[in-house]
Amino acid sequence: MNEIRYKFWTVVMIQKGEYVLLLDRKHDDFKGFIPQGGLVEFPESFVDGAIREVKEETGLSVHNLTFKGISEFVNPKGQARYIMFNYWTDHFEGELIENPPEGELNWVKINDAKHLPMQDDIRRRFDLFFEPGTFEIQTHWDEGPKEVIMKKT
Repeated sequence: MNEIRYKFWTVVMIQKGEYVLLLDRKHDDFKGFIPQGGLVEFPESFVDGAIREVKEETGLSVHNLTFKGISEFVNPKGQARYIMFNYWTDHFEGELIENPPEGELNWVKINDAKHLPMQDDIRRRFDLFFEPGTFEIQTHWDEGPKEVIMKKT
């Protein structure tokens, strides 16, 4: 049996009143308006990875992260599992960096955000960041159509 490949990412939704900070990413396979986040580096914790990624991408220091849920992509045939730890916060300090490396930063009204170009995966879980409780979303993919399983807790 082949070894299963695991990768871990973080996503942080930063809220300021009725606005959220979104990155308008224009390169690679993750184009569109997305919250900050990225790959967790070994051996850092998931929260430390989330804090580091926000700092690198925005210049902001975040704290008091609230865990909102897990979203993952599972490929049984390819033996891969990619897991995203999703966080929300309204506690941050600092100034946004000029010319951020991942794309333009925008404070967007929460009610307007889902009308922007956005990956289906981000759009699917966007509202869940603002609801009570946690969520789990599992997407199965291989050569065929994707199957999405959503659970709220």
